[in-house]
Amino acid sequence: MRVITPLRDFLHRESASGILILVASFLGLIVANSPLASSYFSFLELKFSLGNDDIYLRLTALKVINYAFMTIFFFVVGLEIKRELSSGHLSSFKKAIMPFAAALGGMAFPAGIYLLIAGRQAPNGWGVAVATDIALAVGLLAIIGTSATASLRTFLLALAVIDDIGAILVIAFVYSTGITTNWIIAALAMIVVIHVCKKLKINSVSFYVPLGIVLWYCMYRGGIHPTLAGVVLGMMTPNIARRKTRLVDIEDNEVSIIEWLEHKMHPVSSFVIVPIFAFANTGVKITQNSISDAITSPIAWGIFCGLVIGKPLGIGVSSWSAKKIGLGDYPAGAKLPKILATGSAAGIGFTVAIFIANLAFEERAQQELAIFAVIIASCVSGLISAAIFKFLSTTKK
Repeated sequence: MRVITPLRDFLHRESASGILILVASFLGLIVANSPLASSYFSFLELKFSLGNDDIYLRLTALKVINYAFMTIFFFVVGLEIKRELSSGHLSSFKKAIMPFAAALGGMAFPAGIYLLIAGRQAPNGWGVAVATDIALAVGLLAIIGTSATASLRTFLLALAVIDDIGAILVIAFVYSTGITTNWIIAALAMIVVIHVCKKLKINSVSFYVPLGIVLWYCMYRGGIHPTLAGVVLGMMTPNIARRKTRLVDIEDNEVSIIEWLEHKMHPVSSFVIVPIFAFANTGVKITQNSISDAITSPIAWGIFCGLVIGKPLGIGVSSWSAKKIGLGDYPAGAKLPKILATGSAAGIGFTVAIFIANLAFEERAQQELAIFAVIIASCVSGLISAAIFKFLSTTKK
């Protein structure tokens, strides 16, 4: 028998995962700028092809990571969203309204700032600036310690979950291209099949794995990014008690199917999938010319300013406005300066921002500019957040 505390376990894994993401990203940068660079890029460009002219799968090694492996990551995201909506911080209007308002501002302001700076050159890139990396953001607040109170960490978690929903909608409706109607109908039919099976109380995980693979393939062929199959499956997972398990939830003495799956899949996502993704996608060649290009690029500045300035400004203004008109209140023990510091932590875009960057830009040079900007902006946002919290804790003493 093993005792679990879903929220605390989730936050602990996200915090620990943040360190691995940083290490993997650093390694990706080192390898891409070392004598191993040609082998690194050649491996990522390896092509895989299966099937015939009608039923086929054509991917590169990088797309296997970004399309197949990241489906597991988005499945966990779907589970996390479902849990928060069903029984977590977003399960009631009163709980959800403040992080919801903050998240909306935290997406709208960065997108607006990006479009002001780079809208003429590359308007599609606005989605890069709206994302928040839960692992790194929550990990930063955990490292900061007592000055970032528990209420702020849960506020950031709820905000980031809503941010994830926004990012998923952006991927689905903005960055899905070449829609093929027949395959989309097949995907919708598969969702109906899964829903019917759920209504028939078929709760075996192994039963749904092949259905999930078929759904993934239908989305892949239909022009919708196939990782969204993971989100759909996560959101469709029933939030009911799992009968056969050795786990015990110390909070309510009952482990749901969602909590059981998160316990099983979250470590795989956080400690294997996301570090592999980070290693494969942060391999940007850094030269004097690339740095010069980034300094003069509206794309890079749009993403940088969107994350570093837009995130805390949007979250701060929206939270203040919601409080002013009586919609909600700040997290316990927090005032506007700490909300702004938390907003800077939310400016750490990283995983999802890099993921969207690869979808938003077709040219590799623009992708590298965007990824470089995300990395720098995430570092600066983290440093600003830590500095504000440090200043606030010092002045309080």
